[in-house]
Amino acid sequence: MVDNEPVIPDRSPTAGPLLSVPGAVPAPEGSPDSGVAWHHGDPFAEQRAAERAAVVIDRSHRTVLALEGPERLSWLHTISSQHVADLADGAGAENLSLDLNGRIEDHFVLADLDGTTWIDTENARGAALAGFLRKMVFWAKVEVKDDDALAVLSVLGPEAPSILAAVDAPVPDGAYSALPLPGGGFVRRMPWPTAHSFDLLVPRDDLRRWWDALTAAGARAAGSWAFEALRVGALRPRLGVDTDERTIPHEVHWIGAPDERGAVHLDKGCYRGQETVARVHNLGKPPRHLVLLHLDGSADTLPETGEQVTAGGRAVGRIGTVVHHYELGPIALALVKRSVPADTELAAGPAAASIDADSIPADDRVQAGRAAVDRLRGR
Repeated sequence: MVDNEPVIPDRSPTAGPLLSVPGAVPAPEGSPDSGVAWHHGDPFAEQRAAERAAVVIDRSHRTVLALEGPERLSWLHTISSQHVADLADGAGAENLSLDLNGRIEDHFVLADLDGTTWIDTENARGAALAGFLRKMVFWAKVEVKDDDALAVLSVLGPEAPSILAAVDAPVPDGAYSALPLPGGGFVRRMPWPTAHSFDLLVPRDDLRRWWDALTAAGARAAGSWAFEALRVGALRPRLGVDTDERTIPHEVHWIGAPDERGAVHLDKGCYRGQETVARVHNLGKPPRHLVLLHLDGSADTLPETGEQVTAGGRAVGRIGTVVHHYELGPIALALVKRSVPADTELAAGPAAASIDADSIPADDRVQAGRAAVDRLRGR
């Protein structure tokens, strides 16, 4: 264990199909992970196992939608930020829906398999995303289904491939690639939060059967705490936690094609919010960027999501996910003004904080639009 080990409150299971698993402790009240296990008795050991062996994590609180119809991909291509028009069978991507000003409304992961495009997203935005998609169908040959027929389990760790093989599940090769599972659903390889990460989208009625099979094969039961700690350590943002109503994709590292692990393709046709994306990419810089903060664990309390990051009493950012990591101690993701140097002494709510310098994105590229302006001005 590490210094500043958090106190684990005693909570009895209250909801969720897998909260009846012996040892499951539900997420705290008000958590975005309400309805699934927060941990199974030892969150730090669960994190270690996710990086050194294999764990299975219940993420069945995510909303899963299905798009059917021959025009599903070409239609989705026109209303979202990622290039998906010619997505091959068994391929996937991360994707965004932006508002007219280029601010992020929705983030989702998708996979196209056997004539259906499967989308999974945060439960808090599931109904809103389904409603938006339905409003945008118009005359396209697409049907949006939100019957939540599939549920998400995540298997993480270097031993994950052997665990999958032991339960007769195929092992996809490339990031976001998907293969069908026996009995329905599919397995998808993810590039995060660890180097060996897989999502199993299984029939909701078979959720407990899959959980029991994976744990019997050697995967350790782990909770959302472990997933969040590793996600924060990997500097991967979470919609609605690490983003706010002003966040644009450049601020949270969501720019890039699927092979770049991004959610916004810079060489595709029109979509809502594209003007802001293009303007920032070609002419400007994002006002903020997502960084990793190391928090002073000796503070009586840690900050909460949404609290200010301050420098010398002046607000310079916003706190996102706060979590105890088994190696790094208390850490957080934060949107901080790009002008704040890495060595600035910060306060994150009630705790002193410092920026992990390695988390600051390097952006010394020559912007095409800015270079053209400079040439016109004779610079």
